[in-house]
Amino acid sequence: MQILHTVAELRAAVRQANEVAFVPTMGNLHAGHLELIRTARQRGLPVVSSLFVNPLQFGPGEDFENYPRTLQADATQLAEAGCTILFAPTVAEMYPEAQTCNVTPPLADILCGASRPGHFTGVTTVVLKLFNMVQPTLALFGKKDYQQLFILRLMTRQLNLPIEILGVDTVRAEDGLALSSRNGYLNAAERAEAPRLYQTLRAVATALSAGETDLATLEHAATVELARHGWQVDYVQIRAQSTLLAPNPTETACVVLAAARLGNTRLIDNLEVTRPVQAV
Repeated sequence: MQILHTVAELRAAVRQANEVAFVPTMGNLHAGHLELIRTARQRGLPVVSSLFVNPLQFGPGEDFENYPRTLQADATQLAEAGCTILFAPTVAEMYPEAQTCNVTPPLADILCGASRPGHFTGVTTVVLKLFNMVQPTLALFGKKDYQQLFILRLMTRQLNLPIEILGVDTVRAEDGLALSSRNGYLNAAERAEAPRLYQTLRAVATALSAGETDLATLEHAATVELARHGWQVDYVQIRAQSTLLAPNPTETACVVLAAARLGNTRLIDNLEVTRPVQAV
């Protein structure tokens, strides 16, 4: 595996590879990231992965300075998973000028965007820059960050980028907790409590599948259940998979999304669910 640090090196390497798949990450890798690499390898393409902790997507008081930087361990895992090129730029390489041309997407101010202003502008800006550097034909993202995946698909479509965006199912621990780099912030008691987020989403999804139509009551009950066990809930919402907005009565493909803090750690999760056709 090649480890590259400059845009010039990266562009020279991908020109030789012709077509590549791309897996962008912020490092501190776990099994979910490696599943993205393995899925990309199944397409028969060389795989480029990036490790870059992007300052633009962190708000004031968030964990940019303390976010784990584990380049050597990450590089070893990527090589073992079959990654071809690792791009690990500095902040100065990614943002060489003081002022940045930002990309502000639709739906950036709902769900996670409501409590993290500017976050999705930072995400779409860095991903578009990386797309322009790597020029992939395929890019892979985990479904755990459901809103991020939706917004990046929207950006790719609206900007006419010739890139297939593939969402890969969330990888979970045995107790159901979605794997996340931030799970390492949890202490022992918090880690034991953390699977409740997934359990709560499953309860909502089960009710939807059974035909429950009072979405507001389901969302409220889930919020109360989490708060009762010490969670600080940002949101529990039921949305249409096609729009990420509140589903109309005829929409059957839904997703239940949640974000909540356990101690100082903000966790997110979601479950896709199909509900019965409602009579109108």
